[in-house]
Amino acid sequence: MTTGAAQAGPAAYGPSSRRRKRALMGLGGALVAFAFLAPYLVMVLDSLRTSSDVKSTPPSILPRVWQWDTYAQVLGDERFLNWLKTSLIVASGSTVIVVLVAIPAAFMTARHRFPGRGLFLLLVLVTQMFAPTALVVGLYRQFFELNMVNTYGALIITNAAFNLAFAIWILHGFFASIPLEVEEAAALDGATRFQVLRRVMLPLTLPGLVTATIFTFIAAWNEYVVALTLMIDDDRKPLTVGMRAYVTGYEQHWDQLFAASVIAVVPVVILFAVIEKHLVGGLTAGSVK
Repeated sequence: MTTGAAQAGPAAYGPSSRRRKRALMGLGGALVAFAFLAPYLVMVLDSLRTSSDVKSTPPSILPRVWQWDTYAQVLGDERFLNWLKTSLIVASGSTVIVVLVAIPAAFMTARHRFPGRGLFLLLVLVTQMFAPTALVVGLYRQFFELNMVNTYGALIITNAAFNLAFAIWILHGFFASIPLEVEEAAALDGATRFQVLRRVMLPLTLPGLVTATIFTFIAAWNEYVVALTLMIDDDRKPLTVGMRAYVTGYEQHWDQLFAASVIAVVPVVILFAVIEKHLVGGLTAGSVK
Protein backbone atom coordinates (compact mmCIF):
# COMPACT_ATOMS: atom_id res chain seq x y z
CA MET A 1 0.00 0.00 0.00
CA THR A 2 2.73 2.41 0.99
CA THR A 3 4.84 1.50 -2.01
CA GLY A 4 1.90 2.03 -4.37
CA ALA A 5 1.16 5.42 -2.86
CA ALA A 6 4.83 6.38 -3.12
CA GLN A 7 4.84 5.37 -6.79
CA ALA A 8 1.63 7.22 -7.48
CA GLY A 9 2.92 10.42 -5.87
CA PRO A 10 5.53 11.40 -8.48
CA ALA A 11 3.14 10.46 -11.27
CA ALA A 12 0.57 12.86 -9.87
CA TYR A 13 3.10 15.68 -10.24
CA GLY A 14 4.71 14.47 -13.44
CA PRO A 15 4.97 16.19 -16.85
CA SER A 16 1.38 15.33 -17.80
CA SER A 17 0.06 16.93 -14.62
CA ARG A 18 2.08 20.08 -15.25
CA ARG A 19 0.81 20.23 -18.82
CA ARG A 20 -2.78 19.99 -17.59
CA LYS A 21 -2.18 22.80 -15.10
CA ARG A 22 -0.62 24.98 -17.77
CA ALA A 23 -3.53 24.26 -20.11
CA LEU A 24 -6.07 25.15 -17.41
CA MET A 25 -4.20 28.33 -16.55
CA GLY A 26 -4.02 29.27 -20.21
CA LEU A 27 -7.73 28.61 -20.63
CA GLY A 28 -8.53 30.68 -17.56
CA GLY A 29 -6.36 33.53 -18.80
CA ALA A 30 -8.03 33.41 -22.21
CA LEU A 31 -11.49 33.60 -20.61
CA VAL A 32 -10.50 36.57 -18.46
CA ALA A 33 -8.95 38.32 -21.46
CA PHE A 34 -12.08 37.69 -23.52
CA ALA A 35 -14.28 39.09 -20.74
CA PHE A 36 -12.26 42.35 -20.77
CA LEU A 37 -11.98 42.57 -24.55
CA ALA A 38 -15.58 41.64 -25.37
CA PRO A 39 -17.00 45.20 -24.99
CA TYR A 40 -14.33 46.54 -27.35
CA LEU A 41 -15.06 43.77 -29.83
CA VAL A 42 -18.75 44.66 -29.73
CA MET A 43 -17.83 48.33 -30.31
CA VAL A 44 -15.74 47.47 -33.37
CA LEU A 45 -18.42 45.19 -34.85
CA ASP A 46 -21.17 47.77 -34.25
CA SER A 47 -19.06 50.45 -35.91
CA LEU A 48 -19.03 48.28 -39.05
CA ARG A 49 -22.82 47.82 -39.07
CA THR A 50 -25.43 50.17 -40.43
CA SER A 51 -27.40 52.14 -37.84
CA SER A 52 -30.54 50.12 -38.57
CA ASP A 53 -28.60 46.89 -38.05
CA VAL A 54 -27.42 48.05 -34.60
CA LYS A 55 -31.05 48.54 -33.50
CA SER A 56 -32.41 45.44 -35.20
CA THR A 57 -33.94 42.57 -33.23
CA PRO A 58 -32.99 39.86 -32.76
CA PRO A 59 -29.39 41.08 -32.72
CA SER A 60 -26.72 39.26 -34.70
CA ILE A 61 -23.13 38.66 -33.67
CA LEU A 62 -21.68 39.72 -37.01
CA PRO A 63 -22.99 42.62 -39.10
CA ARG A 64 -25.66 41.67 -41.63
CA VAL A 65 -24.23 44.28 -43.97
CA TRP A 66 -20.58 45.29 -43.56
CA GLN A 67 -20.10 49.07 -43.74
CA TRP A 68 -16.40 49.82 -44.18
CA ASP A 69 -16.49 53.58 -44.70
CA THR A 70 -17.73 54.54 -41.22
CA TYR A 71 -14.29 55.45 -39.92
CA ALA A 72 -13.61 57.58 -42.99
CA GLN A 73 -16.87 59.41 -42.34
CA VAL A 74 -15.96 60.08 -38.72
CA LEU A 75 -12.39 61.16 -39.45
CA GLY A 76 -13.72 63.42 -42.20
CA ASP A 77 -16.16 65.08 -39.81
CA GLU A 78 -14.80 68.50 -38.83
CA ARG A 79 -16.73 68.39 -35.56
CA PHE A 80 -15.01 65.16 -34.52
CA LEU A 81 -11.56 66.57 -35.33
CA ASN A 82 -12.32 69.62 -33.16
CA TRP A 83 -13.45 67.37 -30.29
CA LEU A 84 -10.30 65.28 -30.66
CA LYS A 85 -8.12 68.40 -30.64
CA THR A 86 -9.81 69.65 -27.46
CA SER A 87 -9.34 66.32 -25.69
CA LEU A 88 -5.66 66.18 -26.65
CA ILE A 89 -5.03 69.78 -25.53
CA VAL A 90 -6.85 69.36 -22.21
CA ALA A 91 -5.43 65.94 -21.33
CA SER A 92 -1.86 66.86 -22.30
CA GLY A 93 -1.99 70.26 -20.60
CA SER A 94 -3.40 68.81 -17.39
CA THR A 95 -0.78 66.05 -17.33
CA VAL A 96 2.12 68.49 -17.82
CA ILE A 97 0.90 70.75 -15.00
CA VAL A 98 0.35 67.84 -12.62
CA VAL A 99 3.80 66.37 -13.26
CA LEU A 100 5.60 69.72 -12.95
CA VAL A 101 3.85 70.56 -9.67
CA ALA A 102 3.74 67.08 -8.12
CA ILE A 103 7.47 66.34 -8.49
CA PRO A 104 8.83 69.19 -6.32
CA ALA A 105 5.89 68.94 -3.89
CA ALA A 106 6.40 65.21 -3.36
CA PHE A 107 10.19 65.59 -3.14
CA MET A 108 10.00 68.30 -0.48
CA THR A 109 7.42 66.48 1.65
CA ALA A 110 9.34 63.20 1.44
CA ARG A 111 12.84 64.55 2.10
CA HIS A 112 12.36 67.60 4.31
CA ARG A 113 10.46 68.01 7.57
CA PHE A 114 9.02 71.50 7.92
CA PRO A 115 6.26 73.03 10.06
CA GLY A 116 2.86 72.09 8.69
CA ARG A 117 4.16 69.12 6.68
CA GLY A 118 1.62 66.70 8.13
CA LEU A 119 -1.20 69.21 7.68
CA PHE A 120 -0.20 69.77 4.06
CA LEU A 121 -0.26 66.04 3.31
CA LEU A 122 -3.62 65.73 5.06
CA LEU A 123 -4.99 68.61 3.01
CA VAL A 124 -3.76 66.96 -0.18
CA LEU A 125 -5.52 63.75 0.83
CA VAL A 126 -8.75 65.57 1.72
CA THR A 127 -8.99 67.04 -1.78
CA GLN A 128 -9.45 63.51 -3.11
CA MET A 129 -12.71 63.25 -1.18
CA PHE A 130 -14.47 65.86 -3.33
CA ALA A 131 -15.98 64.66 -6.60
CA PRO A 132 -16.14 67.08 -9.55
CA THR A 133 -19.90 66.52 -9.71
CA ALA A 134 -20.38 67.95 -6.22
CA LEU A 135 -18.34 71.05 -7.03
CA VAL A 136 -19.46 71.70 -10.59
CA VAL A 137 -21.81 74.59 -9.71
CA GLY A 138 -19.09 76.36 -7.73
CA LEU A 139 -16.56 75.74 -10.48
CA TYR A 140 -18.87 77.22 -13.08
CA ARG A 141 -19.47 80.33 -10.95
CA GLN A 142 -15.76 80.78 -10.32
CA PHE A 143 -14.76 80.46 -13.97
CA PHE A 144 -17.68 82.69 -14.99
CA GLU A 145 -16.33 85.44 -12.73
CA LEU A 146 -12.88 84.94 -14.27
CA ASN A 147 -14.36 85.01 -17.80
CA MET A 148 -12.94 81.53 -18.44
CA VAL A 149 -16.12 79.63 -19.28
CA ASN A 150 -15.83 77.88 -22.65
CA THR A 151 -12.01 77.97 -22.58
CA TYR A 152 -9.38 75.25 -22.63
CA GLY A 153 -7.74 76.78 -19.59
CA ALA A 154 -10.77 76.13 -17.39
CA LEU A 155 -10.76 72.41 -18.19
CA ILE A 156 -6.97 72.12 -17.90
CA ILE A 157 -6.89 73.79 -14.48
CA THR A 158 -9.84 71.75 -13.19
CA ASN A 159 -8.48 68.40 -14.33
CA ALA A 160 -5.02 69.24 -13.02
CA ALA A 161 -6.45 70.22 -9.64
CA PHE A 162 -8.47 67.03 -9.24
CA ASN A 163 -5.57 64.75 -10.21
CA LEU A 164 -2.74 66.54 -8.44
CA ALA A 165 -3.35 64.92 -5.05
CA PHE A 166 -3.03 61.40 -6.43
CA ALA A 167 0.21 62.25 -8.21
CA ILE A 168 1.72 63.84 -5.09
CA TRP A 169 0.89 60.83 -2.92
CA ILE A 170 2.24 58.36 -5.48
CA LEU A 171 5.52 60.24 -5.93
CA HIS A 172 5.80 60.96 -2.20
CA GLY A 173 5.86 57.22 -1.51
CA PHE A 174 8.54 56.60 -4.13
CA PHE A 175 10.77 59.46 -2.95
CA ALA A 176 10.41 58.37 0.69
CA SER A 177 11.44 54.79 -0.18
CA ILE A 178 14.83 55.86 -1.60
CA PRO A 179 17.63 55.61 1.01
CA LEU A 180 18.84 58.98 2.25
CA GLU A 181 22.44 57.86 1.66
CA VAL A 182 21.86 58.01 -2.12
CA GLU A 183 21.00 61.69 -1.92
CA GLU A 184 23.87 62.42 0.46
CA ALA A 185 26.39 60.69 -1.82
CA ALA A 186 25.29 62.86 -4.74
CA ALA A 187 25.55 65.98 -2.57
CA LEU A 188 29.10 65.02 -1.54
CA ASP A 189 30.01 64.79 -5.22
CA GLY A 190 29.03 68.43 -5.61
CA ALA A 191 25.50 68.07 -6.99
CA THR A 192 23.03 70.82 -6.18
CA ARG A 193 19.60 69.99 -4.82
CA PHE A 194 18.07 70.44 -8.27
CA GLN A 195 20.72 68.18 -9.82
CA VAL A 196 20.08 65.54 -7.16
CA LEU A 197 16.39 65.65 -8.01
CA ARG A 198 16.87 65.57 -11.78
CA ARG A 199 19.80 63.16 -12.12
CA VAL A 200 19.37 60.83 -9.15
CA MET A 201 15.88 60.88 -7.70
CA LEU A 202 13.76 61.09 -10.84
CA PRO A 203 15.37 58.08 -12.58
CA LEU A 204 14.86 56.02 -9.42
CA THR A 205 11.20 57.08 -9.15
CA LEU A 206 10.42 56.51 -12.83
CA PRO A 207 7.72 53.87 -12.14
CA GLY A 208 5.84 56.30 -9.91
CA LEU A 209 6.22 59.12 -12.42
CA VAL A 210 4.89 56.91 -15.20
CA THR A 211 1.96 55.82 -13.04
CA ALA A 212 1.07 59.42 -12.21
CA THR A 213 1.34 60.42 -15.87
CA ILE A 214 -0.89 57.63 -17.13
CA PHE A 215 -3.48 58.12 -14.39
CA THR A 216 -3.68 61.89 -14.97
CA PHE A 217 -3.90 61.63 -18.75
CA ILE A 218 -6.60 58.96 -18.68
CA ALA A 219 -8.63 60.78 -16.00
CA ALA A 220 -8.51 64.06 -17.97
CA TRP A 221 -9.24 62.24 -21.24
CA ASN A 222 -12.34 60.55 -19.78
CA GLU A 223 -13.70 63.53 -17.80
CA TYR A 224 -17.31 64.35 -18.67
CA VAL A 225 -19.31 66.33 -16.10
CA VAL A 226 -17.09 69.42 -15.83
CA ALA A 227 -16.57 69.55 -19.61
CA LEU A 228 -20.33 69.28 -20.15
CA THR A 229 -20.86 72.27 -17.83
CA LEU A 230 -18.03 74.58 -18.85
CA MET A 231 -17.79 74.07 -22.61
CA ILE A 232 -20.65 75.70 -24.52
CA ASP A 233 -19.52 75.94 -28.15
CA ASP A 234 -19.90 72.64 -29.98
CA ASP A 235 -16.50 72.89 -31.67
CA ARG A 236 -14.69 73.34 -28.32
CA LYS A 237 -16.16 70.33 -26.55
CA PRO A 238 -13.96 67.27 -25.81
CA LEU A 239 -14.71 63.85 -27.25
CA THR A 240 -16.60 62.60 -24.21
CA VAL A 241 -19.18 65.38 -24.59
CA GLY A 242 -19.13 65.96 -28.33
CA MET A 243 -19.83 62.36 -29.33
CA ARG A 244 -23.36 62.68 -27.94
CA ALA A 245 -24.21 64.61 -31.11
CA TYR A 246 -24.18 61.38 -33.11
CA VAL A 247 -27.21 60.07 -31.21
CA THR A 248 -30.03 62.51 -30.44
CA GLY A 249 -33.79 62.42 -30.27
CA TYR A 250 -33.98 63.35 -33.95
CA GLU A 251 -31.20 61.28 -35.51
CA GLN A 252 -29.31 58.19 -34.43
CA HIS A 253 -25.98 57.48 -36.11
CA TRP A 254 -25.05 54.49 -33.99
CA ASP A 255 -22.37 53.35 -36.40
CA GLN A 256 -20.56 56.70 -36.22
CA LEU A 257 -20.92 56.80 -32.44
CA PHE A 258 -19.22 53.43 -32.07
CA ALA A 259 -16.54 54.31 -34.61
CA ALA A 260 -15.80 57.54 -32.73
CA SER A 261 -15.64 55.58 -29.47
CA VAL A 262 -13.10 53.16 -30.95
CA ILE A 263 -10.96 56.03 -32.22
CA ALA A 264 -11.18 57.75 -28.81
CA VAL A 265 -9.57 54.70 -27.18
CA VAL A 266 -6.56 54.74 -29.53
CA PRO A 267 -4.56 57.65 -27.98
CA VAL A 268 -4.75 56.08 -24.52
CA VAL A 269 -3.61 52.72 -25.90
CA ILE A 270 -0.72 54.38 -27.75
CA LEU A 271 0.34 56.27 -24.61
CA PHE A 272 0.35 53.11 -22.53
CA ALA A 273 2.21 51.15 -25.22
CA VAL A 274 4.92 53.82 -25.42
CA ILE A 275 5.32 54.30 -21.70
CA GLU A 276 4.81 50.70 -20.53
CA LYS A 277 8.38 49.61 -21.23
CA HIS A 278 9.65 52.40 -18.99
CA LEU A 279 7.28 51.27 -16.25
CA VAL A 280 8.41 47.64 -16.46
CA GLY A 281 12.05 48.69 -16.73
CA GLY A 282 11.79 50.83 -13.63
CA LEU A 283 10.04 48.15 -11.62
CA THR A 284 12.68 45.55 -12.45
CA ALA A 285 15.70 47.83 -12.13
CA GLY A 286 18.25 46.48 -9.69
CA SER A 287 16.72 43.02 -9.52
CA VAL A 288 19.67 41.48 -11.38
CA LYS A 289 23.31 42.41 -10.89
